[in-house]
Amino acid sequence: MTDDVRNIVLGVIAAGLSTSLGWLARTYLWRRKLRRKQAFFGLPRNSECLLVVNRYAGADGSVHRHDAFALLELSALIKDCGAHAQIVTHDTAQQGFGERTEFCVGGPMSNQRMAAHLRTLLPGVRINVEQDPGPDRVAFRIGAERYRLEPGTSEYVLLARLTGGQDARPVFVFCGQRAITNQAATRYVARNHEKLLRKHGNKSFCLLLKVVNSQAYGPDVVEVVGDVTREAQEPAPSTGTPASHRASS
Repeated sequence: MTDDVRNIVLGVIAAGLSTSLGWLARTYLWRRKLRRKQAFFGLPRNSECLLVVNRYAGADGSVHRHDAFALLELSALIKDCGAHAQIVTHDTAQQGFGERTEFCVGGPMSNQRMAAHLRTLLPGVRINVEQDPGPDRVAFRIGAERYRLEPGTSEYVLLARLTGGQDARPVFVFCGQRAITNQAATRYVARNHEKLLRKHGNKSFCLLLKVVNSQAYGPDVVEVVGDVTREAQEPAPSTGTPASHRASS
């Protein structure tokens, strides 16, 4: 074998080894990223989860189109994890939480399951559920702060990952003042789950998000108002507010 042939053979072998090592490294990193994503969402491969949907106000069994878009965002995420989803309406999901990951979409006015989660897991959150028009309609009260709805301009949504124990599967809450904010929160968690994992790990958290100028930008422009985990999980002090103004209504 001449030196030229030997150099060619060694070059081919080196290129093959480099390609193989690169493929193995990319595969390892991809699998590691997938495992972290599955752990954050509580969705190991072939596991089952619940998508709990609300009911479009004034309609019989239908879902608002923005809530439907939110379900599509979540369905893509669940599929990426290799898990399977069961869609149930809020008034038929009569079961506990922790055995399966749950994604609950909608405010307490149209989602009884959401009202139960707020009452049990986020007792520091109060939402004005009065139907009469006014500046405080669907306003959030978290601790001492009140967050009012300005339709199409400034709208709020709670994004929470909640667990009932160390080994329990999480409940994800997307509780917005309007349907478009629910979609904005699901899109936010789908795009930013790696950042949320780095900051919060696999622990419970509750974020208040603001959807900015949805009339122009839809659900795409979202600001994080703050981490309200502590305030939301502490029972709200009694202020004499009528029961109809509480999330448990």
